[in-house]
Amino acid sequence: MTAFDLDKEVIRELAALLKETGLTEIEWAQGEYHIRVSQISATQTMPTTLTTETTDSPNESVGTQIPSLNPTTPGAVKSPMVGTVYIAPEPGETPFVEIGATVVKGETLFIVEAMKTMNPVPAPISGKVKHIAVTNGAPVEYGELLLILE
Repeated sequence: MTAFDLDKEVIRELAALLKETGLTEIEWAQGEYHIRVSQISATQTMPTTLTTETTDSPNESVGTQIPSLNPTTPGAVKSPMVGTVYIAPEPGETPFVEIGATVVKGETLFIVEAMKTMNPVPAPISGKVKHIAVTNGAPVEYGELLLILE
């Protein structure tokens, strides 16, 4: 089988499984061939820019764009797994951290739910929260940027 001989019925079946199970992504592999089918629901949105929400100095404008934020930025905290990120221990409670907060190494920054298991995401270093790149209840991928410490 080549990429051009791909059985479209396999893709249709995978797409049907997405709808049936409520998943957003599914993969299939056979030998050296690999197919990934994914969808974004109408309720999910992707951020177009990453911005700060608060500042320490009155001279800095709120909502300024942070340049070149990515998982390799110094102080970046990445998602340890695929799942759903939660910024507070319970709905309606105070978030674990906010921009400008000082955290100590090991302190819980987020919870990532994966397969009905709540997994705390600890601070890898002590520092000040410079930027939070996710929103409560958002789906996250392995290695996706969650937060930046300085």
